[in-house]
Amino acid sequence: MLSEHDHRALGDRLDLFHLQEEAPGMVFWHPRGFILYQLLEERVRRELASGGYREVRTPQVLGQRIWESSGHWQNFRHGMFVLDNGERPFAMKPVSCPGHIQLFQRLAPSFRALPLRMAEFGLVHRNESSGALHGLFRLRQFTQDDGHIFCMEHQVASEVAAFCRSLRAFYREFGFEEAQVAFSSRPAQRAGDDALWDRAEAALLEAAGRVGLDCRMQPGEGAFYGPKLEFILKDRSGREWQCGTIQLDFVLPERFDLHYVDSGGEKRRPAMLHRAIFGSVERFLGILLEHHQGVLPAWLAPEQVRVLPVGADSHAYAAEVQEHLSAAGLRVEADARGETLSRRILEAHQDAVPFTVLVGAREQAGRSIQIRERGGVQRNAPLESAAAELASACRAA
Repeated sequence: MLSEHDHRALGDRLDLFHLQEEAPGMVFWHPRGFILYQLLEERVRRELASGGYREVRTPQVLGQRIWESSGHWQNFRHGMFVLDNGERPFAMKPVSCPGHIQLFQRLAPSFRALPLRMAEFGLVHRNESSGALHGLFRLRQFTQDDGHIFCMEHQVASEVAAFCRSLRAFYREFGFEEAQVAFSSRPAQRAGDDALWDRAEAALLEAAGRVGLDCRMQPGEGAFYGPKLEFILKDRSGREWQCGTIQLDFVLPERFDLHYVDSGGEKRRPAMLHRAIFGSVERFLGILLEHHQGVLPAWLAPEQVRVLPVGADSHAYAAEVQEHLSAAGLRVEADARGETLSRRILEAHQDAVPFTVLVGAREQAGRSIQIRERGGVQRNAPLESAAAELASACRAA
């Protein structure tokens, strides 16, 4: 039996998502859960805009030749869903990197366009064994907040530093005060020669030093194409979760023969940085649910306010209140069922709704509402000022 704080149990109780055997390792998002999913995407999109990224979309299926060039066919084929239409093999993408490389090749930028930053909410598929699947934490289909920076080698340190500086404040918005950093170096099975790896590891460590990161060393844990910095969050139970990552890659630009034109008209090889903030949107959502035990911050709650009419004569005013609060930008539902008021208040609490609003004859006469906060505080307020107050309380930091 699942713990009541297990994200799968919370997903069921809060009506967010479900998993079923007909689609192993893939999520059925319910309306409330998809609101939460979209809120995570929207927050990352704001971060992308401030960081100068351009959002793109690349195909789900690519031919064998591209996966051979990237090295995934040789190093990760066991984890890919391979398709064959009778003419040639294809594979569903486990990562978005090769697709972004195709875009870079088509754009053929000069040095003036660098650094070139691309981002994608990439739906990816990985052929995980059935025994490894674990709720939102380990899936076969999930979304990566994937981004790539193509830059000149001397720009690497500043790009890595800018990414790392932004992360701690970002994670604090979600309630994670601690973020440790690990440095993962070359694995035994890798692409590229030792000289290339020496350069990559030295450059990434230099960049980490620029922002004063005290890195925990993880020998042999890098990707097959480059070393990486991993941001590790600690939840309220003391568990550690690897989420954000930035990887320095000199290998794929060489394998795909990428180049830009420098100020002298010569072709030069760019460096490539792979970065993600969540890693997997689904996995981060699962971590969030367990960290907050289902009681999410008001700005993240799929339903921020629930309006409860007190008595049949209050239904019209309750509908007016709901409309007014919705116009203020709040996510509002009304519960006008024939259940007792105490039962409806209890259910709003069980559904982790941050604010419950009661309206009866007295509130209607005074054009006011009674606000009950999730923590138990109660107060009456005029409708107009209450709408602004609730909107402010439910706004992201």
